[in-house]
Amino acid sequence: MAPNDSAGTNGTAAPGTKGAVVGRRKAVRYIVPFAVAGVAAATIGLVPALASSGDPDLPEITAQELIEKIAASDTQQLSGTVKISTDLGIPSLGGLAGSFMPDGAGDTGSASADPQTKLTELASGTHTLRVAADGPDKQRVSILDKASEYSLIHNGDQIWAYDSKSNAVYHAQNAGNAHDKAGRGKEQAAPDGVPTTPKALAEQALKAADGTTSVTVDGTAQVAGRDAYRLVIKPEQSGSTIGSITVAVDAENGVPLKFTLQPSGGGKAAVDAGFTSVDFGKPDASSFSFTPPKGAEVTEADEAEGQGKAEAEKAKGDLSALEGMNVIGKGWNTIAEIKTPGGAALPSAESGDVPAEAQQFLDALGDKVTGKFGSGTVFKTRLVNALMTDDGRVYVGAVTKDALVNAANNAG
Repeated sequence: MAPNDSAGTNGTAAPGTKGAVVGRRKAVRYIVPFAVAGVAAATIGLVPALASSGDPDLPEITAQELIEKIAASDTQQLSGTVKISTDLGIPSLGGLAGSFMPDGAGDTGSASADPQTKLTELASGTHTLRVAADGPDKQRVSILDKASEYSLIHNGDQIWAYDSKSNAVYHAQNAGNAHDKAGRGKEQAAPDGVPTTPKALAEQALKAADGTTSVTVDGTAQVAGRDAYRLVIKPEQSGSTIGSITVAVDAENGVPLKFTLQPSGGGKAAVDAGFTSVDFGKPDASSFSFTPPKGAEVTEADEAEGQGKAEAEKAKGDLSALEGMNVIGKGWNTIAEIKTPGGAALPSAESGDVPAEAQQFLDALGDKVTGKFGSGTVFKTRLVNALMTDDGRVYVGAVTKDALVNAANNAG
């Protein structure tokens, strides 16, 4: 079997990286779709199964034992290259992005090297990352482009981010201490919810168990030249847009090497992330050192936060129309219900709240539906779907259109 084949992936953060960049906005964990996949994949009914024949030939292992092997893995040093591909079936917004934001809210005024902005780009397309980790206090993630590179470096209490394309630098200091006081552990190079290695994706998928999932070992694979077992996670509930998650687990040290999330609708993987090369030796210390290049514009974390505060507050005021989230269902079929006060209608071109071209874009994505709840529109991707009713309710989850309509019909 060729390296990096027959395994699954669903984005994660580098091993040993805990916490998030100091003072950064928490909204990213809801924006990035990987987190939704992690919630949907919760609660695993451990179905014992022996590794079937495959290449390489490895000792038999049960799903329970393989999950325990992942949990017991204490590997804190590695370096390598990761390829992440995400295909959620979402068209590029292009210049329409600003049409969906309140005036000024689309530009927070923060530096172009701000990790909160740059790393969310991993939510679509194909990206090559170079990663390195040396314990909980040293990590580096670099996103490689054809003619540029974006690097995020965590070294002790220092966070540096550098965008070579714009020659912009972002810097946060004493971030780890601030997060320790808040009880969130050590500082992390990547913001919360932004996956950068298969390990983080696998940990999200294996976070909880409530009997809604089957887990089996389905053969072996080779990933980045390493022997691995294939752990397959499938929902036992109907109505989920997630068909299966496959995790290739290093047979020697239990580190997830590849993560693949396959939609229930078939076709190519919605999320596929795996090492193309990996070394579990100690990375060179120079990997975690950084000095701003000559002429680079350096933005401190506090300064970036201050620049975007006014715009963020305005956006927060506009978004405050959405209140109280109600969780419907469990496991893979979890649906979030959000209501607007007084059943206010959602923004539209007719009300003058959304430009006509933006409304046309939304209409092209959505399917009109009716039911006991009234009428509304279902906006679909290959993984996450949302029903927006005409009376101002939103139902969203990694579930099918019918599941959303049934939830709306049965809601009080």
